[in-house]
Amino acid sequence: MREVFLTVHYKGKNYQTNVIIKSEMSWDQIKRLAEEQVEKQWRT
Repeated sequence: MREVFLTVHYKGKNYQTNVIIKSEMSWDQIKRLAEEQVEKQWRT
């Protein structure tokens, strides 16, 4: 398990978020997780 910090562009702004990942995850999976996390924060 690793912690990765990413910047996600959402609704015209940049948001920094972190996700906990498995070492074998691909970059696309990591990026999707980060984007989903930011979207969930906006929905609440």
